Amino acid sequence: MPPDTRNAPENRNALTALTEVQRSEWPVLALAMVYFFLLMAGYFILRPIRDQMGVAGGIGNLPWLFTATLLAMLALNPLFSALVARTTRRRLVSISYRLLMLCLLGFYAALNLLPDTAQVWVGRAFFVWASVFNLFAVSLFWAVMADVFDDHSARRLYGLIAAGGTLGALIGGLVTTSLVETLGAAGLLLVSLVLLELALRCMFALTARVASSDPAQQRRGDQIVGGSTLDGLTMAVRSPYLLGVCGYMLLYTIGSTFLYFLQAGIVASEIDGAARQTAYFATVDIWVNGLTLAIQLLATGRIMARLGVGLTLAALPLISLVGFAGLGLWPTLAAVVVFTVARRTSNFALSRPAREALYVPLSRIGKYKAKNFIDTFVYRLGDQIGAWSNGLLLWLGLGVTGIATTALPLAGAWLLLALWLGRKHQSLIAAEPAPNRAPEHPSGPTARP
Repeated sequence: MPPDTRNAPENRNALTALTEVQRSEWPVLALAMVYFFLLMAGYFILRPIRDQMGVAGGIGNLPWLFTATLLAMLALNPLFSALVARTTRRRLVSISYRLLMLCLLGFYAALNLLPDTAQVWVGRAFFVWASVFNLFAVSLFWAVMADVFDDHSARRLYGLIAAGGTLGALIGGLVTTSLVETLGAAGLLLVSLVLLELALRCMFALTARVASSDPAQQRRGDQIVGGSTLDGLTMAVRSPYLLGVCGYMLLYTIGSTFLYFLQAGIVASEIDGAARQTAYFATVDIWVNGLTLAIQLLATGRIMARLGVGLTLAALPLISLVGFAGLGLWPTLAAVVVFTVARRTSNFALSRPAREALYVPLSRIGKYKAKNFIDTFVYRLGDQIGAWSNGLLLWLGLGVTGIATTALPLAGAWLLLALWLGRKHQSLIAAEPAPNRAPEHPSGPTARP
């Protein structure tokens, strides 16, 4: 990163005061924001197509598609880890994204050439692939960010970088809405492909600019990460810190699944008609996206810089604890709306940037391998556990109040875990012997090289 010039009076201006970003940091920050903007725009072009194909394949088959996605994550992680062990950062991202582009070309051909009788299976395959695409591509993006930014910069800048992704998600959805009638689903796949290639070009420009002003970054970019195929799994299992991150991810996804089903039940019982239900979900999305963008642009960096990673992480579990308690006492649509908007906004605006900052003090093996394992397989495992647990609670006869009450101890444990992770993160940062220098060791979290 460029040298820190926070105390230089000539660099203070209105924009600096508002964002706490220095003039020298803007070129790298802008590239990171555009990179994430393009990546998320490309995915959110695909997401409505994925969801429609999932519905076309039969609502009753959706649980099986989620299971297939989990198995795909499990199968791909060793392959990704093997690629990480043999390539530099630039080649890793280039190969990964271009393989995704090749898949897009394959689906484009399948949608145009295969007969109608085969399209339902193309749709099911695309549903699984797009779900994998989202988690792998975004996880790899944040791994690059953790490799480029130090802890101080991450706490100040990750919120703004995330805002680039939020804008990309909004624009991607608008592109699909505007062009699906003209281009069709197959044509939109090519639009997503172009955006993914542009995102890759931004990554090249970002890492080249950082390397030009930082010899340590130049060396890091030229180094092969190394390690073995199973490093991601073994690090996640053997390291108490990474086990804590796994636990944070699992409790987040389980709670999200509980709230998803609670919301679905209350909406179905209190809002009549598909059109009104669709309008409800769209309204919630508008509130979430608008509040998220405002907080990311104006507050996330300040909150993380002043409160630290741990307290920022704790905001989402605390909101969940209060929200599930509220739903248990008042299982109404109004309570669901307030809780859903608050939870999703705090996740995107606070928890996600703070969660990504947890990886900054780790070795490169931790950033690329363990992080990918947690962001993909552990994330989807939480989805499955949440869905199965919710089904069991319904089978036992628990309603909204019972399920919300069941979620309370999970939210409490999640809050304590967030605070512990924050303290552990601080100890890892304090243990760094010097900026950008630390031993590389696959057996547990270490400061980055």
